[in-house]
Amino acid sequence: MYLKKITVTNFKNIPDAHIIFSPKINCITGINGSGKTNLLDAVYYLSMTKSFFSTIDHLSIMYDSDCTSLNGEYARDDSGVENISLSFNSKGEKLLKRNSRNYTRFSDHIGLIPVVMVSPSDTSLINDSGDERRKFINAILSQIDKEYLRRLQNYNQILIQRNRLLKDDIIQEYLLGVFNEQLSANASYIFKKRVEFVEMLVPLVKEYYNLLSGEREDVDIEYRSDLNEGSLIDILGRTLEKDKHLGYTSSGVQRDDLIFCMKGHPIKRGGSQGQQKSFLIALKLAQFAVMKNIHGVSPILLLDDLFDKLDMLRVEQLLRLVSSDFFGQIFITDSNKVRISNILDEIDGESLSFEIENGVVR
Repeated sequence: MYLKKITVTNFKNIPDAHIIFSPKINCITGINGSGKTNLLDAVYYLSMTKSFFSTIDHLSIMYDSDCTSLNGEYARDDSGVENISLSFNSKGEKLLKRNSRNYTRFSDHIGLIPVVMVSPSDTSLINDSGDERRKFINAILSQIDKEYLRRLQNYNQILIQRNRLLKDDIIQEYLLGVFNEQLSANASYIFKKRVEFVEMLVPLVKEYYNLLSGEREDVDIEYRSDLNEGSLIDILGRTLEKDKHLGYTSSGVQRDDLIFCMKGHPIKRGGSQGQQKSFLIALKLAQFAVMKNIHGVSPILLLDDLFDKLDMLRVEQLLRLVSSDFFGQIFITDSNKVRISNILDEIDGESLSFEIENGVVR
């Protein structure tokens, strides 16, 4: 499936845009701040119902506007068409439609149009807290496993209830036991799927890292979880007094983390800037491959500001790789029109180019 055309209205700095895309490579150029990344985020929004950069919708509404709307027409592999429309306003009202029919639950849409975003902000996956890495793994598994998304939502709701209960002066032990059982049942599924995902991801990260970097450093991903020590219901029993003292649940899959390693050490501490950038690109390409292999559909690949991450040679290697038949529709942004055009000419792949200035696409 690929995005055939998009209509964007009052989205960030884009007042009005109607664009027909190539099913393969789409290159968007313009100076910094012109709206390149915003256009990619509009594509991401139609897949994930939220921005890649923020969970707060009203921040994506154009200044001096009350609402925004996004409409995408997608060509399916069976020659059918999917029409997706998303609108929201500054009052917090939000509407999502598929082929003119309203979604009652936005979560039902996740996974229909899989997407992978590669952004300069991906450095947060290495440098920031485990929360960023949990968001990463949750966003992927939610697109390929509806039951995972349902279990994750249930787990988070029950966790909130248990944490409230732990703050009470007199704790209802029966209710606590119910929450423990429900948390454990959902955590077991979440943990199992995360383990399986990491096992699929690691060899692909190694492969893509070596292709992109031309280096043979041993890269790896370690999945850390409290559930490596046993079932959550047993762990919650052992940590109950600690949790009562703290007033929140100190163990569980909400504390899971991914440790990105090179030569047996965290890449955050030992990897050069170039090695970290190559690792992050390899990570996202591995994400693409896992999603395609499981989902059976090529995700839309969004490559934002590649030259922030890689030099000319590495960018050319990457674009040669993603222009192969294994990859589907690709969106690339660059501030230098001549630079990216020269690379695309060398690759000789099917592509369209667009230029954006002050939110206006040409």
